[in-house]
Amino acid sequence: MYDFAHSIEDGMEGITHSLCTLEFEDHRPMYDWVCDNDTVVHKPRQIEFARLNVNYLVMSKRKLLFLVENGYVDGWDDPRLPTVAGLRRRGYTPSALREFAQKVGITKVESIIDYSLLEFTLREELNRTAQRLFAVTDPILVEIDNYPEGRSEILMVENNPENPSAGKRKVAFSKRLFIEREDFSEDPPKGYFRLSIGQEVRLKGAYYIKATSVERNPDGSIAKIHAVYDPVSKGGETADGRKVKGTIHYLCADNATAAEFRLYDKLFNVQDPGSRTGNYLDDINPDSLHVRHGFVERCAVSFPSDANFQFVRNGYFIRDRKTPRGKDGALVFNRTATLKDTWAKISGKNDKSK
Repeated sequence: MYDFAHSIEDGMEGITHSLCTLEFEDHRPMYDWVCDNDTVVHKPRQIEFARLNVNYLVMSKRKLLFLVENGYVDGWDDPRLPTVAGLRRRGYTPSALREFAQKVGITKVESIIDYSLLEFTLREELNRTAQRLFAVTDPILVEIDNYPEGRSEILMVENNPENPSAGKRKVAFSKRLFIEREDFSEDPPKGYFRLSIGQEVRLKGAYYIKATSVERNPDGSIAKIHAVYDPVSKGGETADGRKVKGTIHYLCADNATAAEFRLYDKLFNVQDPGSRTGNYLDDINPDSLHVRHGFVERCAVSFPSDANFQFVRNGYFIRDRKTPRGKDGALVFNRTATLKDTWAKISGKNDKSK
């Protein structure tokens, strides 16, 4: 009945080419026979091609429906799903998806496309076009003891190093700053060039600072880092010509906006979900979403809702379309894709060697 109705409806609607996946190839003789023997003047042509299969994803509508209806994901527009609505909410652009489709091409050979190609295509575009901003997803306070109390200054930082025409923006600097908690270590391993006691680091677009001591919470965790800065190192230049190996980003504590960061990862933790046990639900990644609370530059709120950002050293993000603000009023951002992290590769090798 499907073959009979399909061909007649295509003819009546003026369809020139009916594009189907390979499982309909065996149906083509019936499709053609109906087209040749019905009374509809227009004769469409059926062409088959291989289904798009991407590892770490399920593309079956039946399986996706089960995930949605049973609460495994947050609706059809969940950023972890390969739906158009989900990809849009994740931050994928139409042009990146078209470029991905062109790279994959159309074939009659069943194959599985690497998920990393999808992310690579997106990164290529966003690296050229995304607005850079500072954001701190896991903040710790730094107090610069020799910076004058009550003083603040405005520094100019590039909007996109890949596009000089994008210009620069104003970034505030003062005595109290937020940095990423992972950018400080009391006992740094070999090859660690971020902030540590007695070791200088460059604040991007600002000064060299050196940590001197820490204050602790009752549970022993670090509450605040004390540091000193070199007043003549602005912009990364010093009178003695010394250079530091590490550069980190920061936010002025008095000029930052609260933000919620939803760090999405792959929904499944194996390349072929269900291949081990026969049930794709057994391979759902329990760590496919982590939520962090931190801060972002205050100017982030002034950008269009569909603006793509590169949060420097953190990854690519976009404002969430569904819940642009959290219950506490914080801006909500979805992570589109990560950045390559050289230190993560090094520390991973060190962990394996233990």
